[in-house]
Amino acid sequence: MDSAAPYLTDRADEAAAGQVLGLFTSLVDAVDWLYDHWYLLALAISACWGVGELVVRRLAARASAERMALELVSNRHFDPSLEEIFRRGVQLARASTAMPWWAPRRAKAVQIRLRADGSSPLRYRIEGPAGGERLLSITPFGPDVTVNRARPIVDEPRTHTVRAEFILRGRLISPLREVPLSPDPLQPLVDAVADLRTELGDLAEIRLDIQRAPKWALRARRLQLMSAARRSERREAQRSARWLRQDASGIEDSMGWQLQQLLSDKPGSGSGRRLVMPPVPRRVEPAEALGKLAEDDHLVRVQLLVMCASNTEGRAQARLAQLQAGLDVFGGRSRWAMRGWRLGPWRVGADHWPTRHGFERRWNLGHCQPPRANWVRLEEITGLLKPPTTHCRLPVLAGDLPTFAFGDPELLLQGIYRGPDGRERLVATYAAETLFEVGVGKAGGGKTERALAQAIGWAHAGGGLAFVDPHRDSWPRALPFLAHETLMPRIALIDLNGLGPNPRVSSWNPLGMHQGQTAHEVVESIADAYASALAWDDASAPRALTILTAALTVLVAVNEAACQAGRPEDQATIFHVRALLTDAKFRKAALAAVAGRLDEETRAWWKAVFPALPPDSFGVVLNPIARLAANPITRAFLGQPIGVYNIRAAMDSRMILWVCPGGNGPTDRLLTALLARDLLRAARSRRDTPEEQRVPFRPYFDELITLTGAAPETIAAMFEDFRKYRCHVHGMTQLLSRLPTPVRLSLVQNASTLATTAGSKSAIAPITAEWGDDPSPDRVATMERFEHYVSLNVHGRRVGPVQLRGPHLDDIFAAQAARPKDVSALERAALANAGALPLNQLTDRAAVQLGRVAAFLAEHSPADATAVPCPKEDEW
Repeated sequence: MDSAAPYLTDRADEAAAGQVLGLFTSLVDAVDWLYDHWYLLALAISACWGVGELVVRRLAARASAERMALELVSNRHFDPSLEEIFRRGVQLARASTAMPWWAPRRAKAVQIRLRADGSSPLRYRIEGPAGGERLLSITPFGPDVTVNRARPIVDEPRTHTVRAEFILRGRLISPLREVPLSPDPLQPLVDAVADLRTELGDLAEIRLDIQRAPKWALRARRLQLMSAARRSERREAQRSARWLRQDASGIEDSMGWQLQQLLSDKPGSGSGRRLVMPPVPRRVEPAEALGKLAEDDHLVRVQLLVMCASNTEGRAQARLAQLQAGLDVFGGRSRWAMRGWRLGPWRVGADHWPTRHGFERRWNLGHCQPPRANWVRLEEITGLLKPPTTHCRLPVLAGDLPTFAFGDPELLLQGIYRGPDGRERLVATYAAETLFEVGVGKAGGGKTERALAQAIGWAHAGGGLAFVDPHRDSWPRALPFLAHETLMPRIALIDLNGLGPNPRVSSWNPLGMHQGQTAHEVVESIADAYASALAWDDASAPRALTILTAALTVLVAVNEAACQAGRPEDQATIFHVRALLTDAKFRKAALAAVAGRLDEETRAWWKAVFPALPPDSFGVVLNPIARLAANPITRAFLGQPIGVYNIRAAMDSRMILWVCPGGNGPTDRLLTALLARDLLRAARSRRDTPEEQRVPFRPYFDELITLTGAAPETIAAMFEDFRKYRCHVHGMTQLLSRLPTPVRLSLVQNASTLATTAGSKSAIAPITAEWGDDPSPDRVATMERFEHYVSLNVHGRRVGPVQLRGPHLDDIFAAQAARPKDVSALERAALANAGALPLNQLTDRAAVQLGRVAAFLAEHSPADATAVPCPKEDEW
């Protein structure tokens, strides 16, 4: 047994060696088989990869189906700090992980969409996981940014579409340029889409996907960078050593060095070579080698996709080039560059196979698969983490400010806007939203021309208006553009300037009751007009107001009786106040005829109080009336029993009135006050009409300083009350500070449109102050003639202030409206519609009106009427 043991051991060793050899031979055979059948291994690997990719894509698509979208809208005061923007970036990075555990990484991202489609200069939209909605809905930007739940966007297919993906070029560890917040970093992108034209199908969109950096990928990248840095340092040390040795060898082999050694008396100095110590590789500092990848905090991976489309060839490609130039603003040691290859004049990128399908999948599903180089810190992309700020100059698109169309009743012309691409268009506001308008500027700056263009456009669209111009210059200017047969029946001229040897004048009886007015409203209107023009109030002139009100009450009752009797031609006028107060016989007949129409208090006043009045009580009431009677124009205009002028009827029938009161003296101011108060009364009388049936009417007041000098409280009340009655006032003035305080405050408070031309800084400052001095008074003061800065109201939000050029009638209406040959016909029609008659004829009729009224009163007075005592004649 002992002799057999070595034999058995040898046999076991041989068997083990045979097994190892067999195993090795099998492995060699397997490798040889795989080498011969490599395609089978490739197919197996491809199949596993394909199945895995299919599963990942389906899971990612399922996760992406549960995304939400928010749209952020900033106001013109939005001015965030760097800290607020940084906090928003942290929110976005955190929200990108609010996905189910099974969701693939490509679906764990938040997407910022910057979109220009014509609806706004640049829409700012955020899309991300549904679980992150609560986190993203509350922003650190405060009330200056409104967050709205957004609906999915469905785009119509365009004829031409270009796509691009941008990657970071430069050193991986190098940051992008630090772009300041003023001006807004989004400004180049906004400028790139400023000339977008919706009618051509233009569309541009930038999508920035933000994804938290995976730890394993970051560690692998750091190891790679550190290894590369060490290798680079070793190579640099080796290169330095090589150059050092070469330099030392060159020096020792030189004749000068050899001669120096021969002449040297130091022992051993002439033999051997100098020992050269090679440089030691410098220690690699992680902060220097890793750069922006050194710290884990606030490091994200990004994917930047861009798509531009248009129905016009070449516009999409040009837009993409503009956006690429806009992204160059962020370029520093690292920059955004378009991914792809250039082969001569051709570029192979996201628009071509094989990358196009992947681009469209990521675009449609919101998947984030960024290139390996797209690592950024949140500080590098702060300019893209917020909507446009107050430092961003936004263009005015057709969606912001509609284009004016001649004859469209929904639009109101505002001016000519010059776009960033140099194209000009007539812009407008919506008539229903333009409630009140104020135009300020120096004489000759174009504010009246702009108002005329607006009024003429409104007239051609079928709207009613009253253009009140004390100086009458606007009437001959507007004549050629209103001389249309369709407009002539609606145009009336109330001209009180008295031009020519025997001018034709219209007529108005403020006390007339033949048009169905309410008696107490007529009395109140005239009394308030007197008080406004003469600065009366209950403290300074209580007796004068009482006397005038009592006299008007009686005369209105007389006119009411005359109309009911079918004799409106026997109505009294405002000039009969003197007869009522000073002529005992006329007063007796009047009080007797209307005794049943007066209330007990009024009758008692005439019986008990009037006889006790002192002699000087009537002068303050009669003197203004005497001045009106002394002017033949106002005497003729106000002295007719049946006046043609009826502002309430003009409102309801869409008339186009041109009212020229003429002058700004005391008499003219009283007449203007009467007209203004009657306009206020007529507008308020529309209470009897349902709101939806009230016809819009637009009074235009040129030279507000003149008009408000006569009726400040009345004009202020118009700007406060007229909106309810669908009367929309447009006022023009040279100086806002010259207006009475009530008018100025009401005017600026309620103005839907605020406009100013160039002028002195002191005159412009009150307007620019309403805009927060943006633009500044210095800038507005140096504008060219006919240029305007205008703030407008469109769709319930303010647009501007935007710079517009005032429309010139000869340019914008030359083709559609200019009819210079029909001017004479229009003048005749306007005077005829106003019931204008020769001045001498109206003067004669006014002179005999007192007798007609007295005759009517005599016929309708009871026989036993008693007279009301009158102060003694010698007391006048």
